[in-house]
Amino acid sequence: MQKIKLAPSILAADFARLGEQVTEAITAGAEHIHIDVMDGHFVPNITIGPLIVKALRPLASAATRLDVHLMIENPDRYIAAFAQAGADIITVHVEAATHLHRVVQAIREQGVRPGVTLNPATPLSALEEILPDVDLALIMSVNPGFGSQSYIPGSTDKIRRLREMLDDLGSTADLEVDGGVKTYNVAEVAAAGANVIVAGSAIFGGPGTITENIRAFREALEK
Repeated sequence: MQKIKLAPSILAADFARLGEQVTEAITAGAEHIHIDVMDGHFVPNITIGPLIVKALRPLASAATRLDVHLMIENPDRYIAAFAQAGADIITVHVEAATHLHRVVQAIREQGVRPGVTLNPATPLSALEEILPDVDLALIMSVNPGFGSQSYIPGSTDKIRRLREMLDDLGSTADLEVDGGVKTYNVAEVAAAGANVIVAGSAIFGGPGTITENIRAFREALEK
């Protein structure tokens, strides 16, 4: 079984202490730092741009990936900027990219790992043609745009079916899940086939310190 990687989402971090909190997450063993980029058009929220990625780059250890999730229209316009800022992974939505193969190719040409994702109501069939060409496939288990939403229960079966698709292809791509994952349901998500878990409020705003919250996720997964 693949090791489960944790991807704390900075959407839930205290931006007045962003560097400090990201450093704590990395020191606690987070394999990814998930960076949600929203434009106020594709999703009803506005967040951050390449400058934040650039600021976080020096904090990341050699084992930490800066995992940039573009929830924006026309993502092809910004691939180079995020790559140059230091992204290790750039994920785009199938709903936002008119020429998806071209966008995925552009990400890889920048020396960055390409990922694709889809909204909860978008069927997995939308990934069939692109799945062999990506290094990460992301299931949104909430409707994107805001943190602290509840996990959509039907996502578990969708994760399981995507894992089967990846296995049938012989793909080594990561299967990432984003939205409403907590310590009480993370084992279910991992058992369905996810190996990268995004968690925002449960890590940066959970009951303990960031280190304690990450430890709680590890313990929940071990059970």
